Amino acid sequence: MKKFRKVLDGLTTSSPGGTIGSPSCGSAAGTPTAAPTPKEIDVQETLVSENFQLCKTVRHGFPYQPTALAFDPVQKILAIGSRSGGVRILGRPGVDCYCQHESGAAVLQLQFLINEGALVTACADDTLHLWNLRQRRPAVLHSLKFNRERITFCHLPFQSKWLYVGTERGNTHIVNIESFVLSGYVIMWNKAIELSTKTHPGPVVHLSDSPKDEGKLLIGFESGTIVQWDLRGKKADFRIYYDEAIHSVSWHHEGKQFMCSHSDGSLTMWNLRNTTKPFQVTFPHGKIQKDGRKESCKPILKVEYKTSRNSEPFIIFSGGLSYDKAGRRPALTIMHGKAITVLEMDYPIVEFMALCETPYNNEVQEPYAVVVLLEKDLIVVDLTQSNFPVFENPYPMDIHESPVTCTAYFAECPPDIIPILYSIGAKHKKTGYSQKEWPVSGGTWTLGSHTYPEIIITGHADGSIKFWDASAITLQMLYKVKTSKVFEKPKPGEGRAAELVEEDPFAIQMVSWCPQSRIFCVVGISAHIILYRFSKYDANTQIVSLEVRLQCESEDVITPSENENNPCFSEPGSHSPQPHHQHPASPSSGTPEGIKDSIPCLKVKDRMVRVPPGYQAELVIQLLWVDGEPPQQITSLDINSAYGLLAFGNCNGLAVVDYLQKTILLCMSTLDLYGAADPYQRLTRSPRRNRQSTSEFCMRGLSNFYSDSKKRIRTSYQSLTELSDNQQSIDMERSKSPTSESRENSFSRSRSSSVSSIDRDTKEAITTLQLGESYGRKSDAVPTPCLWVGTSLGVVLLIPMSIPTDQEERMEEPVTIGPSGAILMLKGSVLRFGFLDCMGALIQSPYEVWRDANAPEDPDRPRKRKLVHFSPSSSQDTCGEGHLAVVCSERQAKVFLMPSQSCLFVHNITESSFVLRADVVSVCNSVCLACFCANGHVMTLSLPSLRPLMDINYLPLTDMRIARTFCFTNGGQALYLSSPTEIQRITYSQEMCDNLQEMLGELFTPIETPEAQNRGFLKGFFGGNANTFDREELFGEAAAGKASRSLAQHIPGQAGVEGMKVAASGVVGDLARARIALDERGQRLGELEERTALMMTSAETFSKHAHELMLKCKDKKWYQF
Repeated sequence: MKKFRKVLDGLTTSSPGGTIGSPSCGSAAGTPTAAPTPKEIDVQETLVSENFQLCKTVRHGFPYQPTALAFDPVQKILAIGSRSGGVRILGRPGVDCYCQHESGAAVLQLQFLINEGALVTACADDTLHLWNLRQRRPAVLHSLKFNRERITFCHLPFQSKWLYVGTERGNTHIVNIESFVLSGYVIMWNKAIELSTKTHPGPVVHLSDSPKDEGKLLIGFESGTIVQWDLRGKKADFRIYYDEAIHSVSWHHEGKQFMCSHSDGSLTMWNLRNTTKPFQVTFPHGKIQKDGRKESCKPILKVEYKTSRNSEPFIIFSGGLSYDKAGRRPALTIMHGKAITVLEMDYPIVEFMALCETPYNNEVQEPYAVVVLLEKDLIVVDLTQSNFPVFENPYPMDIHESPVTCTAYFAECPPDIIPILYSIGAKHKKTGYSQKEWPVSGGTWTLGSHTYPEIIITGHADGSIKFWDASAITLQMLYKVKTSKVFEKPKPGEGRAAELVEEDPFAIQMVSWCPQSRIFCVVGISAHIILYRFSKYDANTQIVSLEVRLQCESEDVITPSENENNPCFSEPGSHSPQPHHQHPASPSSGTPEGIKDSIPCLKVKDRMVRVPPGYQAELVIQLLWVDGEPPQQITSLDINSAYGLLAFGNCNGLAVVDYLQKTILLCMSTLDLYGAADPYQRLTRSPRRNRQSTSEFCMRGLSNFYSDSKKRIRTSYQSLTELSDNQQSIDMERSKSPTSESRENSFSRSRSSSVSSIDRDTKEAITTLQLGESYGRKSDAVPTPCLWVGTSLGVVLLIPMSIPTDQEERMEEPVTIGPSGAILMLKGSVLRFGFLDCMGALIQSPYEVWRDANAPEDPDRPRKRKLVHFSPSSSQDTCGEGHLAVVCSERQAKVFLMPSQSCLFVHNITESSFVLRADVVSVCNSVCLACFCANGHVMTLSLPSLRPLMDINYLPLTDMRIARTFCFTNGGQALYLSSPTEIQRITYSQEMCDNLQEMLGELFTPIETPEAQNRGFLKGFFGGNANTFDREELFGEAAAGKASRSLAQHIPGQAGVEGMKVAASGVVGDLARARIALDERGQRLGELEERTALMMTSAETFSKHAHELMLKCKDKKWYQF
């Protein structure tokens, strides 16, 4: 506990960028004023650096760019590898774990040690890793790096500790899973094929042991060569040379025949009795053409041949469709008896795997489902029903259904909001799913004690909004809103809007949500805002449309006197309440012939529409084209349900809308907001030379969310490194740019904060807005409704307002907005406001309690607005003392005392970088300022003293997607879009880091391995001796010797003591203990051997001396001694 006492005597005169006098006080703009000395501020701060720690909690969504798939049939957990080296392990809902290879190399293949709680990964950097899954956060136990060969295929037989590794050179190596060292036993490619063969067989594409005899290894080479290698005899049993390249091989469970898939779209069946040619060749999708030839087909990339006890075997494969049918989607084919079912997929198939009842490859397989990993989805098909329905996926794999363009995170929501959103969203769920339970049901997860209602909102490129229940580190879809339903469908190529935004005119840029009043507001890329109210009833409604002309006319050099006489908005009282088309007066209304003017980008439905329960659109606000130029994107938004007001701004100016009366209260350029108190000396300049420049910069901002194929929006962002390292280029960019972009486009803005005089036509964007109770002027004795305005030039403006309090008056009397009050200054673009009372507690914005406007009328209880206010002077002790205002910009944070406007504390957050996101958040029953910088640092500052509490370099390379989606929330949590398909949640609270182990699911649960079926006397006698094969005898060091040290390098893992202890409890651990015992025994044997060698040397010396003595004495007579 630290007590801060600061006497505010003339402090602002010495503080950098000090307070600028309010025009009402008569002081000259731009000069600091000495503040009157108020009472001492007495705030007891409880937060210390020990309260903060940064760590990842959980990752949601579909693994980006997946490459590999594996399933443990006993533990029933699924693993997915990705191109960036990530591994996602999934079990029952709540069991969801993300691991990352340090190298970042793509995962080529995954192999579970079935029912052992371990996983082997083979990566593109030719390294094998053994992961321990017996801890909640898996870690690498061992790694083995191949130096001279490239890994192409791996196979680990069930209950074996020897991993077969095929390479690009065609060789097969054997790795001991327990010690992660290579065996000296190697199957060289030139031994596997006949010596007479002149060509190299190609890389190994398949390895599997025969179900009939584990001592036989089937090796498939890419060229079409298949060899069955006798591991005991170290020779080939048979060799098959086929003229089509092989992609995969699958055994019949009896081990007498196997099936291959080929590059020409064919499947071949081979019998071990006669391997000279296949006994069956089929082209499942190749029809015979009129000339008698078969259609050419695409390769069958994988086939699985699975037997069933009560029906025909299943043959499941991907690919193989004919080339002729253009536009056919990727397909999975299931052949069951004579029936052929083709399941068309939305995305290309990466990998698939049949899930079977038994882990033993020599038993009837009984497949019950097939997991299909697509490029952007995960599907599980039910094989037990003839129509092959899919299972309903319990994981949130469709976050990216349309590209995510913005995010919002709300912790500690009202407890009733999640159930009501879920009940309404459940009515729109798809049907036709399999009735059976989701088959990936492994692991255990329980609801932790540290849970509270949390909601994540994602906005998408197609204009949809999704609400997600994020409580207890899970993610579940609650409800979806389609904002495009508000508008008429734009005809292809219609108008300039379509030309600029192309296929995403409804894309969401930002959202504002009040959970208490349930009012929801979205901003779209076509310079539109939609206001939604929540109702549990459906209704017939007509959407009200307001049109706002918010465009600066920079062709005319405006002098201050002209500006005063000709403001760009009419008096609030002069607005007639026309609900549909409201145009504030504009300085220039006459436009040349043929130029687009005074029309919005989109057309709102102007008829009565039936809306279902949930969020129902009430008001649409659209910015208009002006003189052939499209409206600039909206850069800031705030809504307050208690006031019934909505404020928004862009690089041209500010507008305030009364959404209860559906009128525009204010529409003003940023420059005009200052009146005579402009803190900058604007230089007059000639009109801009390039009229097209503004439209070039108009519909910008979403290109960074899309893949390269979708980057059609005109401008792209400068790279982060250019902006942070080369100040000169930044300033040049600023001078060339016609717009001073908002926080949304902050990477391509000037970072220069030492601007004393700027160009007259430089546009000053409104970057943040906040409605709340405050003191608009120094002379104010009581707080009144105010609008705090922050701009891209670091200026903070306070605009006081007068709002009728009586409900009837509020609907009829106009809200009056006074001239600008206080003006404050910071370095860099203003990002966030926050308000504290004089005891240091957070002041919430006032709100209206939710009421259902469509509910049936109750005559006994008339419907009234119920408002909740959090006054800054609510407590007795602090009455009359005002409140504290926290203002954070890209460069610095300041705390001001209101109404005196004294700057109490200032902290320069960063000099070399800039803040992308800042939020005033509650954590550990206190309040702090959390910041995320462009250089990847995450920081927290105490309030009100702005002491640095945490500064961690978390994301060294920040890209635009992360920058635009990073957001903090209460309870020490934050999130960002880590890839186009995944949301990463992190915590910056030490308490949550400590409790994280309790919150995560267990991947491994102790389960008895199913017993092998009794094969019977005859099968055991004639079917080979599968169980007598001892791999240790063949591959162990004693028999096979040591492998060449230069071939592969063993790297011990960083799993930690806990992981080693846990791993030691399984079969792998038992083997490890046995290994250690053997090592100790070997050490003792070595010592014994050394002692024996010494005795032998001593005996030899004695023998030598005795021999010499014998030679000397042999010719002497007995009496000569």
